[in-house]
Amino acid sequence: MKRIMSMALVLMLVVMLAACGGTAGTKMTMGTGGTSGTYYGYGGVLGQYISNNAGVAVNVVSTDGSKANIQGIAAGNYQLGTVQSDVMAYAWEGTRSFETEGKVDSFRVVAGLYAESVQLVTMDPAIKSVKDLKGKAVSIGAPGSGVYFNAVDVLTAAGLSESDIKAQYQSFADSADALKDGKIDAAFIVAGAPTPAITELCTTNEAYLVPIDGDIADKLMASCPFYTTYSIPAGTYAGQAEDVTTVTVKATLIVDANASEDDVYKLTAAIFDNIDAITTENAKGAELSIENATSGMTVPFHKGAAKYFAEKGATVATE
Repeated sequence: MKRIMSMALVLMLVVMLAACGGTAGTKMTMGTGGTSGTYYGYGGVLGQYISNNAGVAVNVVSTDGSKANIQGIAAGNYQLGTVQSDVMAYAWEGTRSFETEGKVDSFRVVAGLYAESVQLVTMDPAIKSVKDLKGKAVSIGAPGSGVYFNAVDVLTAAGLSESDIKAQYQSFADSADALKDGKIDAAFIVAGAPTPAITELCTTNEAYLVPIDGDIADKLMASCPFYTTYSIPAGTYAGQAEDVTTVTVKATLIVDANASEDDVYKLTAAIFDNIDAITTENAKGAELSIENATSGMTVPFHKGAAKYFAEKGATVATE
């Protein structure tokens, strides 16, 4: 009798735990970025919708960004991560910022999320194109950073090298301050627009964006296929009367290659079946679409994500 009662008690506890969510299925940790950045805030929203709709409990954590998230997945610390599509390509190829570590292929793509624009900002009216940067003091990001390689790529497409400018290696905020103080002539800032550092600069100063288009954009995309063109709408920044064409990399959601196909299918559906709701919580949700999610990727997709996109009429490469 005692044995029967014990078994009944255990069964009751199991039912109670299930009702309270105590028997949650897969658990994943998502690496994002700094707490004041878009990766962290947007990652929190995506994590919420995945947790509520996919049966995958997501713990969103602040990290040092793209490279740290790729390394974290490789180390088994994270199962999901937000990354720049170009940094992701460097990891897959073992080049540039991953040249020392070598190729990292322990992750797969879930989806492209939103555009991270290469924004060239200046207060010098003589700078109308990238070619006008020759001989100028230009902030190009920290050495080895994603911004640094984006800047070098754009300069190269314009027929310039790092030695053709007076290179400065500054953060977004430091670049904005240096522009206001007249210490630099222009700065490369790579982030989703509007970017707070540029918003503040344009609100208090006569700053503007320099287009990255035409032959420069064509040469860049021909040599580096993870770039695409992008139009920053008029009015994004104070004083911006017209759309500004530039190039962009893509904020991308990646997942551990060993994650189950079913889990990744469900978490992909949890995002793309709830675009309107996500957009009400974070404006970047407006850039979610099947086309944007599946284009411009040089790294294979996870089979679970590929299955979802196939049902929506989009075929993506897997491995």
